[in-house]
Amino acid sequence: MDLNRLLDQIKSHPDYAKVGMILCHKGVVRGTTREGRPVTGMRITVDHQRLAEILAEQKQKPGIVEILVEINEGLDLGLGQDVMHIVVAGDIREHVIAGLAETLNRIKAEVTGKTQFFVTGNE
Repeated sequence: MDLNRLLDQIKSHPDYAKVGMILCHKGVVRGTTREGRPVTGMRITVDHQRLAEILAEQKQKPGIVEILVEINEGLDLGLGQDVMHIVVAGDIREHVIAGLAETLNRIKAEVTGKTQFFVTGNE
């Protein structure tokens, strides 16, 4: 996974002159669940068809020029490793911030599944 490569892709987009903001999300493996239970890592699964549908929908939103996503699928990821990159490019901040938030929330709810690996022993 390479966030800089995604940014370069955005910069070479034919409509890049319309871009006034690029917003990036870099999700990493956190050391605990939301509830505070210690984890050692995770594995991610992806529904690629649903991802493509969501991206097609989100790219039709006002002001959005491009949305790129990379997800580290099928690997045993350790603490701090990259899980997902999302790059949203668009005209003004209101469009881009909303585009990133909605895309991220929908991917988490509708596209990805995760298996967390928990610390055993002294819990």
